[in-house]
Amino acid sequence: MLIGFSHGGAGRFDLLAPEWRAAATALAVLYPVAAIGLWLLVSWGPVIWVLAAAIEVAMLEFYPGMLGARPLLLLLHGAVAATFILFRAALFWQRLRQARQVRVDSP
Repeated sequence: MLIGFSHGGAGRFDLLAPEWRAAATALAVLYPVAAIGLWLLVSWGPVIWVLAAAIEVAMLEFYPGMLGARPLLLLLHGAVAATFILFRAALFWQRLRQARQVRVDSP
C-alpha cells in the first residue's frame, strides 16, 4: 500500500489521509520487526506481533469511519492468535510429559 499499487495509484503514501499515514507508518515498522522476532524464535517476537495486531484492531474498531471496516482482518488476527496459543500449549504439555518420564538416572 505504501508504494501506491493499491486503489489504482491513489494509495500512494503522499496521497493518504493523515490518519492512514500514521497507521501505515506504525504498522510498516512494527510488523517487519515482529516477523524478524518470530523468525528468530526470540521471546520479544510474539510480544511485538501482539502489540502490532492490537494497535491495528484498536484502530479498526474505534475509527471505522476513517479507516474502514475490515471484519475478515479482525477474524484472521484472532485465528492466528488462537493458533499460536494452541501451539504454545501443545509445546508446554509435551515438555511437561517429557519431564515426568522415568529416566535411567532417576533416583
